[in-house]
Amino acid sequence: MALPTVSLVGHPNVGKSTLFNKMVGKKISIIEDTPGVTRDRIYSEVKYLDYRFYLIDTGGIEVSKELFSDEIKVQAELAILESDVVVFVVDGKEGLTSSDKMIRDLLRKSNKKVIVAINKVDHKAYQEHLYDFYELGFDTYVPISSEHNTGFIELMEAIVKDFPKQEEETPDERLKFSVIGRPNVGKSSLINALLNEERAIVSDVAGTTRDSVDTVFTYHGEEYVVIDTAGMRKKGKVYENIEKYSLLRSLRAMDRSDVCVLVINAEEGIIEHDKHIAGYAIEKGKGLVFVVNKWDTVKDETIADFIKKIRAEFQFATYAPIVFLSALTKKRIHTLMPEIIRVGENCKKEVKTNTLNDVIIDAYRLNLPPSYKGNRLKIYYTTQTGTAPPKFTFFVNNKGLVHFSYERYLENKIRESFDFGGTPIVLQFKNRGE
Repeated sequence: MALPTVSLVGHPNVGKSTLFNKMVGKKISIIEDTPGVTRDRIYSEVKYLDYRFYLIDTGGIEVSKELFSDEIKVQAELAILESDVVVFVVDGKEGLTSSDKMIRDLLRKSNKKVIVAINKVDHKAYQEHLYDFYELGFDTYVPISSEHNTGFIELMEAIVKDFPKQEEETPDERLKFSVIGRPNVGKSSLINALLNEERAIVSDVAGTTRDSVDTVFTYHGEEYVVIDTAGMRKKGKVYENIEKYSLLRSLRAMDRSDVCVLVINAEEGIIEHDKHIAGYAIEKGKGLVFVVNKWDTVKDETIADFIKKIRAEFQFATYAPIVFLSALTKKRIHTLMPEIIRVGENCKKEVKTNTLNDVIIDAYRLNLPPSYKGNRLKIYYTTQTGTAPPKFTFFVNNKGLVHFSYERYLENKIRESFDFGGTPIVLQFKNRGE
């Protein structure tokens, strides 16, 4: 069952980001300290009681000199288009503004359920503005204070009022992979080449895929599910340029995937947004395969040169395999599925505890961690405590003595000893007795 989607809209400084963080709660990224990955957070999953939904923060909406620019309008429209419920955040301290009225007009055209969250009403002096907002003409108004945590439960109850409760689903054991990437890099063409038939509409116009499509196919006698991630629903230069919003459906597809296949256009080379998309896949703990598409069009560069570029730009994912192919001519297309399958298996791989401990003990003896104020990290015991992604727990004398560089050293030693190609791995340290 697809999760419902909620978006936060409103003009700047009304408290959307604070409310977004409150609704999402603190999340610890597995690549939190890794350079090269955006910390821009416009999308996340929210869990509230027995409900789950996606949340979009339209932090980029700005109104300047009472003019609603095309680009701003598009950003708002794209988020609203994705949403089942829109939370229209207004500033109770400031009162009703012309910007609020512009956003109201946009929301009325959408025919979506709108909840007006009147923020910053923690002071009696500002409560006189409450009734001004009824002029907006919506049905539901909830006074809140993001800063002082009032009205939050009432707002959440209003949001999930018509949402279905999430039931436990029967697990699907088939390997599922999503094809992700910027618009017009050849995602649909790649899936067509894999399936060897025209299951998806292919066009040279960026963003013609209308929705995420799951396709079941058989490869060497086994069933697999490929998820084609959608582009924008509307065409035009403005929509193509709001690249970060093309993430929204891709992120949903990532959630349902075991492996993410990131398509890079060889003609254009690596673009910053490619790194953003890869970063989200890793944060979600998904396996990752790089596909360099349209390789047949590159004449003045070798595979070795391009691999160096990818490793330099994606330093946070040096473990991910790279496949070079042409979806159009199907050249080297046969090299892709074996890598996807290998990465999928690695995501679920389990290492025996005694074998793992042998590796860690050898690594520890080979390179002792540095001492700090006369104290040195001691590793007593290591065990694997999770899969997809693989997670390893180290029981130590003092987890505060774990230096980032030594943690990386241990990860590298695990990767040298066991094939975890394509999957992130998580290292967790606990004091003995915790």
